Amino acid sequence: MSDLSYSERKLKTRRQFIQWSLLAGGVSAAALRLNAGGVKAADSVRIPPPPESDNNSASSFDPMLILRDFDYGTLKKEDGQTIREFKLYAHSTPIALNSAIDFVSWNLNDRVPAPTLRATEGDRVRIIFHNEDGHSHSLHFHGIHPASEDGLKSVRRGKTMVYEFDAEPYGVHPYHCHVAPVTRHVGKGLYGLFIVDPPESRPPADEMVLVMGAYDLDSDGENELYAFNGIPNYYRDYPIPIYQNQLIRLYVLNMIELDPAVTFHIHANMFQLYRTGRGLESNEESDVITMGTAERHILEFAYKYPGKYMFHPHQDYIAEHGCMGFFDVIAEDS
Repeated sequence: MSDLSYSERKLKTRRQFIQWSLLAGGVSAAALRLNAGGVKAADSVRIPPPPESDNNSASSFDPMLILRDFDYGTLKKEDGQTIREFKLYAHSTPIALNSAIDFVSWNLNDRVPAPTLRATEGDRVRIIFHNEDGHSHSLHFHGIHPASEDGLKSVRRGKTMVYEFDAEPYGVHPYHCHVAPVTRHVGKGLYGLFIVDPPESRPPADEMVLVMGAYDLDSDGENELYAFNGIPNYYRDYPIPIYQNQLIRLYVLNMIELDPAVTFHIHANMFQLYRTGRGLESNEESDVITMGTAERHILEFAYKYPGKYMFHPHQDYIAEHGCMGFFDVIAEDS
């Protein structure tokens, strides 16, 4: 069994809400980041308090909190070496996709997407994976690591696998189950983001994660619903608050199976694109980017004018079936 019960994991999520509220009230991003595990932090940034939502009780997570929830793991010293340790648990958990549809997800730590793991290039990371689900699963991390840590071996129910490697290269890397059929395991929710920061910090920004996923509800090989951070249309109904002229750093990952490619577009603005997060200088400027499954990028932008601005894939069917949201840009003198 996991170290945390379901109710304890819900309490942990509530604590994250309180942390965000403190951040909005003047506690610096640097302070919270250091408390989270000793990663070198940037200066403070302005982050609005999270809006109230009537998050469905059938879901064990809140997409508004997933936006800025970075898991830096637990630092341990072993034989003079510092190790950044993470714990992940596979479960089957029902989530309410909307008021009419519940979906039994296969997930990590009772949330879709899985926790956003974060380290700095060169860190020794250890991922302790407990499979508490009724199916066999594994964890495959993109990036560079030995073959022994590649996550192709199935982990049966009730078993534990430990993956350990140096975090490299810096950039934005997905991780996901690699048990066949991979499309089904990913489509059920077994995917997440692994951010490896460069040794030199990026400029201060309000950092957020948007992971695009999809749901094949009737197993016919076609997706019926799509979502940012697990719940269709969540950010349409609860726009993401950001401040005017505040630099936003958006980590975007496409984990939509069955659709060969999707785009990501922001309204009334342009962004600087850092492909795969593998550089410190922008590759190009645009307002739309095309991504195949498992592609990911860093987008940086700031909104000049207050108001509500839409973001979505430019495939209308995908946008209209759940992959749609708004940024609520708050005047900086508010």
